[in-house]
Amino acid sequence: MGYFEQLSQKIEMKKANIGVVGMGYVGLPLAVEMVKAGFNVCGIDLDQKKIQTLREGHSYINDIADDDLQKALATDRFFPTSDYEVVKDLDAVSICVPTPLSENQDPDTSYITGVINSMKPHMKKGMLVTLESTTYPGTTEELILKEFNRMGYVEGEDIFLCYSPERVDPGNQSFNTHNMPKVMGGMTEKCNTVGGLLYRNYIPNVVPVTSPKVAEMSKLLENTFRSVNIAFVNEIAMMCERMDIDVWEVIDAAATKPFGFMKFQPGPGIGGHCIPLDPMYLSWKAKGFRFYSKFIDLAQSINSNMPDVVVGKTSQVLNIQGKSLNDSKILILGMAYKPNISDLRESPGLYLYELYKENGANVEYHDPHAHSFLDDDGEVVHSVPYDKEQLKEYDCLVMVTNHSDFDYQELAELGVPIVDTRNAFQEFDQTHIHKLGTASKVNKKQHESIAL
Repeated sequence: MGYFEQLSQKIEMKKANIGVVGMGYVGLPLAVEMVKAGFNVCGIDLDQKKIQTLREGHSYINDIADDDLQKALATDRFFPTSDYEVVKDLDAVSICVPTPLSENQDPDTSYITGVINSMKPHMKKGMLVTLESTTYPGTTEELILKEFNRMGYVEGEDIFLCYSPERVDPGNQSFNTHNMPKVMGGMTEKCNTVGGLLYRNYIPNVVPVTSPKVAEMSKLLENTFRSVNIAFVNEIAMMCERMDIDVWEVIDAAATKPFGFMKFQPGPGIGGHCIPLDPMYLSWKAKGFRFYSKFIDLAQSINSNMPDVVVGKTSQVLNIQGKSLNDSKILILGMAYKPNISDLRESPGLYLYELYKENGANVEYHDPHAHSFLDDDGEVVHSVPYDKEQLKEYDCLVMVTNHSDFDYQELAELGVPIVDTRNAFQEFDQTHIHKLGTASKVNKKQHESIAL
């Protein structure tokens, strides 16, 4: 019996031991689903604090409740560890580590190469390795397959290699790891077959494609599509401000068309691990083929500039009160990159915080989910408590993340000027609430004076 048949049999009998490298927003939910499906799973992460927290039954991921984690541990089939030596006992490994950008906005694949280098001394023939980290087309082949070939492994014969992009959307109540369709691209037909055979145990809808490059490209297309369309609607929002048109009303009206239109909304910038980073991975790779994507670069420029647009809006609102941004007291409401989660990765709120500081404002933030972060100076910044009376002391409140547990009516009734970047106060029409994508009072006065 060959390696393909042996591994397939182990998977079908649920005797295959699985490892998940990276116990973050992607890896931990994946590991829990694997345990639910009846497999023995090692959760590998070099962060020993994370491993200890997991062993104690506490989850640091919004989408995994403590109860779910504790049930997984109670099966005695989930083993969190920092020791790569466990790889010698594994039949399949899924790699779910970060892929950030360098300071020069180039792909940083050091986490992937670090995992492969740590695994190599403990690997054996007949293993399935699946990369899930978002990356540029060609990564699986260039960084992993070539290394395996140097070790003497032959893809599809004694090693099985796939790429299956993660599609995690933290806080999404409709789609999770289990019910999200999963693209799978193997280096060979046997790689794809055995990869799909394993993943269908815990993700029923596996979508096979012909190669890892196709799977890698599909992930970048998904999020570059979103980046470009968000940039477009951000530009429309700025246009509507200039033309004294409410962009939110425009978008809602356009969205009534049952075909040919997809609703995107403007905001203070883009956040999370995917949308700010994925297009730059694609742009970087394309340049190696002497292809320069104007859409990607333009979208990145518009979206990256949105925090500056919000600061400009804040300055206009303060001008109405006869105040300047310098020395004004600003409170950012919501720091996470999207509602109802604690995830701060690439959050536009972090950039806004630094911009307000640079402009001399006394800036603080309140977020019921994200309790602290490190600023650019390496200092820990804590969320200030929610205090109705203290809120009245601020010169301006800036709504950045529209968490559902904010009391919007109470905030509106304070009478403190508000810059609303999310249309969170759409039900309120007080004159002290200023929405991104609508003309400010300053602009209206300017238009009146010009007309005179």
